[in-house]
Amino acid sequence: QVQLEESGGGPVQAGGSRRLSCAASGRTFTTYALGWFRQVPGKEREFVAAFRWSGSRTYYADFVKGRFTISTDNPKNTIYLELNNLEPEDAATYYCAASLLSCPILTYYGRRSVYGYWGQGTQVTVSS
Repeated sequence: QVQLEESGGGPVQAGGSRRLSCAASGRTFTTYALGWFRQVPGKEREFVAAFRWSGSRTYYADFVKGRFTISTDNPKNTIYLELNNLEPEDAATYYCAASLLSCPILTYYGRRSVYGYWGQGTQVTVSS
């Protein structure tokens, strides 16, 4: 079992920044990657970014366009998502997820199906 708890959401003005955190606990040593997804009401949950422990590789959705950065400060315990130059379209509930699958192809971590554990989410609102 892996438990995930997100924090850092809240209101921000367009063009501003926000740093989201995801604290992982439990059998974190079994994870191969952690990812961030987001969802707005009425839409499917979409991939934002992923961090694969092997090789410390990162992978981002195309819409990120260099505005967001995923990082970690210690092995498999906390992962961050730095949101910069936020746009109203970035308003969503952001979810952290953990994958127990070893995917040789990095882009596989953009798929929801490879993640077995999810946090409860943290909401980011962006005002124009």
